[in-house]
Amino acid sequence: MIFSVLKPRNFRHYFIADIVSGFGVGMSTIGANWYLMDATGSLTSVGLMLSLNVIAGFLISSFAGTLIDKWNRKSIIQWANIVRAAALLLIAAAFFTTGFRIEYLYAFAAINGMGWALYMSASRSLVQEILPDKDLIHGNSLIEISLQVGMFMAGALSGILYKYIGFEVILLLNAAAFIVSSGFLSRIRYTPIQAEQEGERFLEAFKNGIRYLADRKFIFLLGIVSVIPLVSTMVFNVVLPGYVSQVVRGDSVVFGLSDMFYGIGGLLSGFLAAPLAKKLSSHGAIVLFFLVAVLNLIAVAVNSTILLLYAGSVLIGLTNSSLRILITTTLMETVSKSYMGRATSVWMAISLLFQTVSATGLGVIIDRYSPGIGFLCMSGMMFFGFVIYYVLNSRSTQKKPVEAEANLS
Repeated sequence: MIFSVLKPRNFRHYFIADIVSGFGVGMSTIGANWYLMDATGSLTSVGLMLSLNVIAGFLISSFAGTLIDKWNRKSIIQWANIVRAAALLLIAAAFFTTGFRIEYLYAFAAINGMGWALYMSASRSLVQEILPDKDLIHGNSLIEISLQVGMFMAGALSGILYKYIGFEVILLLNAAAFIVSSGFLSRIRYTPIQAEQEGERFLEAFKNGIRYLADRKFIFLLGIVSVIPLVSTMVFNVVLPGYVSQVVRGDSVVFGLSDMFYGIGGLLSGFLAAPLAKKLSSHGAIVLFFLVAVLNLIAVAVNSTILLLYAGSVLIGLTNSSLRILITTTLMETVSKSYMGRATSVWMAISLLFQTVSATGLGVIIDRYSPGIGFLCMSGMMFFGFVIYYVLNSRSTQKKPVEAEANLS
């Protein structure tokens, strides 16, 4: 049963902390986009804010993993939450004092990007430490459920709060969410793996992390595969507005519902991925979700009806989220706990780089052709991920009999 993983208090406290901090980040991120559009009416400004978010996350990912593996991961998240809360309070105070200044939102975007990249690497490494291997898939499923539910609630509440009390108060609530999240994290009791690496110098630890992935091409490439669904989700957000208005001739209601149906698919993945992996095997489920994703995206690309867009959005959310759950679980079961932070940071940096290139390239392609091409690009991206995964798994399967024969001889 998926909710049985909440019985141990360590993961229960982590789960609550994850929901609270994620909800706060969701509210402020959505609110910032609305605030900037209201104040400037400039899509260029919104695009620059998104770019700053991604660039800041990319830069911190280059060294965050070494910090995460060298020191206590729980403490890193707590201190990051406190620093982010303090920064948000300063930005809110600046807005209250001087009114709107675009520089404040750009500073918010940079802090948000760095905080998110650091949190993703540290929190997933912490989950690997506090959960036994047999519970990892259920833990990752619950994290995905909390993410989707949190985004649903954050989107709805952010709009109401922004309309009636303003973006400044949203920033204050986000700061409060970080503090509350740190409070729940403080209740987690465990023996951190970092004790093994206390005497290792930072530069040496960084080099060892790169060497660890370089010597394990299977793990490195599997990590690359794991970020493809994440990049696909970002591409979906880029393609959807133009697709709704130009291809299916919908309005803002259709756009909102399409995004909601994506969230429903993501929510379903939390309940379906683990049982399906148990029935088919994790490998079989991953292959199935990749194939469904490829075919579904082709169908959406040639579609011109709103109902099929809604159905396709559910499947996009289901396949992307399920693949993240299953592949992340495989990585947690495979990667040494001592190197999880550095490995995750490398993959996060690659993901952010892919997102930047994809967003820029897709904008040019969509403007020249049509938004439907964006879904074909997503299908190609998922097919590429499927091919890499299938080849990796085939080679891994072929090696096992050879190793067994060598051991017998």
